[in-house]
Amino acid sequence: MPKVVDPEARRRTVIDALFRVVVREGLQRASLRVVADEAGLNIGSLRHYFASQGELMDFAMRAMRDRVSARLERRVAAAGDLAGLPREERVRLVTGLLEELLPLDERRRAEVTVFLDFNGAARTNPAFRPLAHEVATGTRRLVHRALARLEQAGALRPGLDAGAETERLVSLLDGLCLNAVLHPEVLTPERCAAVLHAHVRELTRED
Repeated sequence: MPKVVDPEARRRTVIDALFRVVVREGLQRASLRVVADEAGLNIGSLRHYFASQGELMDFAMRAMRDRVSARLERRVAAAGDLAGLPREERVRLVTGLLEELLPLDERRRAEVTVFLDFNGAARTNPAFRPLAHEVATGTRRLVHRALARLEQAGALRPGLDAGAETERLVSLLDGLCLNAVLHPEVLTPERCAAVLHAHVRELTRED
């Protein structure tokens, strides 16, 4: 009797293998054959789902975006209404939301590494640019949403420009991601989280 293969499970296996290859060897080494070997599949099986490396990378980035988005939505739902909460609790909840974008554990480190390599490739590969742009604008929407929640709760420091603060916070997140991946011995996960917490706290008003 032929073996029944779950297409979605197979795709997840391939994506996880791709992430491991990119983290270990970089995007340039993530050919279909290398990823197939990492996933324990033959190249023909992989080509059944992905016709090229570009198609595989596009799917991987979309899968990563969806994973992160799902975690963020759960964080937003769990945070509830920030109004009436003490300042430190508001800071903790917003920081926890934004921490999903930082490489603070093995899973998030893999996601950020793939994100950085993909964006580097998008600089010279026009096929990757629309998705890279989509992810960049999505990040800004998320950060603006987090700041808007603080503002709606009356917790944001008066006089701040939401647009400028969104870009400042996105730039901080990007810088933390880059340095934490390139220099983990210098910027540890604990230090990374502490820097983000301190910045979010600076944006909030005193109780």
